[in-house]
Amino acid sequence: MSKIAIVTGSTRPGRVNQGVAQWVLARAQEFGGADYELVDIVDFNLPMLDEPFPAAYQNYQNGHTKAFAAKMSEFDGYIFIVGEYNHSVQPALANALSYLNAELNNKAAGMVGYGSAMGSRAVEHLRGILSELQIAHVQKTGMFSLFSDFENFSAFAPTERSANSVQPMLEQVLAWSKAMRTVREGATVNA
Repeated sequence: MSKIAIVTGSTRPGRVNQGVAQWVLARAQEFGGADYELVDIVDFNLPMLDEPFPAAYQNYQNGHTKAFAAKMSEFDGYIFIVGEYNHSVQPALANALSYLNAELNNKAAGMVGYGSAMGSRAVEHLRGILSELQIAHVQKTGMFSLFSDFENFSAFAPTERSANSVQPMLEQVLAWSKAMRTVREGATVNA
């Protein structure tokens, strides 16, 4: 059975990201088809990228990097929870992904975006980062509006319409995660 990580994207105090991630985890577990686990990047205490060598070398010097790499390598696929900041990905998520490379190669990912424009610009920016990391990102995306899916812009309370955007993404992530296992088994070149 595939293992899928629901990965938080924010480390801010009072963040709404974790609430969205927990909701997605519950929804994914109801959907089934894989083992799902919440990976909260705050648990790894990742400072601004501080490795002396590029991640492609996998010559990690710091314990936080080794722990994060080991955890992320356990999964066949990912669902990234992406809040939009300044028309882009949250800095904490971009920083966390900068620590890794081969651990993520030839795996699948879906995204759940939220923000004033439903996180759409952040999701599109994240697609470029994921492509560079050789992650096959699916087309369907969970999308939530700060205006209609959050009470007082802080308590996650998705409308039925927005909530229904998650299942098609889950279906694609499951299918692609299984397919990418075959790709990983035949891969001879890392990044």
